[in-house]
Amino acid sequence: MDAVVYDMCNATEAAPQVFVKKDWLDILDNQNQSYQGNQSVIDTSQLSNSNKYINYREGYLTVPLLITATAPASATAANNLRPDSAATSCDYIFGLKNWYGSIVHSLTLDMNGTTIIQQTPYAGMWNCFKLMTSLSMEDVRTQGSAIGFHPDTALSVAYSSANRVEAPDNHTFNNNVVGAFDVVGGAANSYSSYNEGLLRRQQAWNFNTAGLSAGANSDAYNAFVTDDKLNLLWKSYIFNKKNGDGSNPGVFQVAITAIIKLKHLHEFFDRICLAKGLFLKLTLNLNQSSVQITNTSGSIRSSVVVNSPLGGVSPIMVASNGAAGTLPDVGTTTVSVSVGRTCLNSSQTGLGDRVQTSPLSGSIILNVPAYSFSTSFETAYLQSPIKKIDYSDIYQYQVVNQIVAGGTFTQLVSNGIAGVKSVLVLPFYSAADNGSVQPIQSPFDPAGAGPTSPLCHLTQFNVQLSGQNQIYNTQRYVHSQFLNQLYGYGAVNGGQADGLTSGLVGKDEFEMCYNYYYVNCERGLPIEMDVPKSVNILGTNTSARAIDLFIFVEYHASVSIDILTGSRV
Repeated sequence: MDAVVYDMCNATEAAPQVFVKKDWLDILDNQNQSYQGNQSVIDTSQLSNSNKYINYREGYLTVPLLITATAPASATAANNLRPDSAATSCDYIFGLKNWYGSIVHSLTLDMNGTTIIQQTPYAGMWNCFKLMTSLSMEDVRTQGSAIGFHPDTALSVAYSSANRVEAPDNHTFNNNVVGAFDVVGGAANSYSSYNEGLLRRQQAWNFNTAGLSAGANSDAYNAFVTDDKLNLLWKSYIFNKKNGDGSNPGVFQVAITAIIKLKHLHEFFDRICLAKGLFLKLTLNLNQSSVQITNTSGSIRSSVVVNSPLGGVSPIMVASNGAAGTLPDVGTTTVSVSVGRTCLNSSQTGLGDRVQTSPLSGSIILNVPAYSFSTSFETAYLQSPIKKIDYSDIYQYQVVNQIVAGGTFTQLVSNGIAGVKSVLVLPFYSAADNGSVQPIQSPFDPAGAGPTSPLCHLTQFNVQLSGQNQIYNTQRYVHSQFLNQLYGYGAVNGGQADGLTSGLVGKDEFEMCYNYYYVNCERGLPIEMDVPKSVNILGTNTSARAIDLFIFVEYHASVSIDILTGSRV
């Protein structure tokens, strides 16, 4: 401590002025507000001609999301959607899975006409894993509401083989209850009944000007601000609430201004340096999806139909009927999430002017800062104009409908990948053992956006590169997998310094529903990094259910650029 005091007393000189100007530049994507093709293309030709140094590491995407929920017209109030009444408000019924970036199924990136990031499906699952293992709770507090990120509560997972309102009668797992937070006593009781993560994510965008500011004896928020001013500010809010009746369907719509940081989409953006003239073309494939939930007598959910055109993670979540408000007792409720101003579900748009367009942005926007150097610092920066960018890319592989309950597996993932850095295995219950619904597409389960299926563990687990085991003693126990392999990945100081670390996955989370089987594979001689090696995984499924495996192989990649011209070298 004395040394710190001494150093602070001697630090009297002002910091040098490296940059003389910083401007934030915005460019629209090329879709002209049309996202029916589940794709967005952004090129940076406007930026490459600006003669400024662009910092993509700080850049982010502004993505307009539209949640639309509808129910058919019914003469019975209980059988309709009635979001404009306090007792049946839908403010805490509909939600999104963790992180707005889950809307991105895959991406490609071209630099000056050459592809440097290949299209990899389910990229959001890998990115959620990285966020869960690198962010701190302070990051969640300060960034979470902007990027739609708050970890799902691991200890509130549930399942029932009986017909219940929380899940359809074909027995899916769920973690979708929001409400007051409880500590449940008694040896036979559950850990927790409520998913705080889902609630906090809803609160990031469910601002309702008709809502009371501080309970029953207070005025509504519209005493402070009106909807038309929220439209000017592009603040996320509930903009359309129509009660259903015998002639008209109930409608509930939310406009969301979602922020997705480029460095969270791919590590390349976190490693890129300041450069002029860099022409990039970013193509995003989008997880726009719809869910139809049918209730029968007694609010029992009899069927769930998910339409996800790309087959990726469906971002939609629907809370338990135990939350404030409720779905119709009988009938089909349709929920969709779209990018842009327009709802893309044809059955919903067919309801006429009751379903509205979003009042906020209609296009995906790329936001990046442009810097102007101080002359002396620019000269120093250009002393070495050729910069090498080292980053990680991923290869994805699936094992589907092959691993039965208690079954063993030995699976070839790839015949040859050079520069393998790590292997991540995410286990999920097979659709056949989850009510014919893939967990990553279930609107009741946050799986695929951080969590895996609950208590879905492996034993006798190992990763082999060209036949060589990467775990000396084949992993058998949950504590050894967590402490020996997972703990410290992505964390500040690798989790080695108490009091200064990060990461959101503790042993409780790992054991319950963040079953990350991660193995570091980059230790070795540098000469071996460029040698392609086969990748195998092996293990035993300890779950009482059949499982699928989503496997991500992280490998080294690099590219060199001229920072003055943006050309690839």
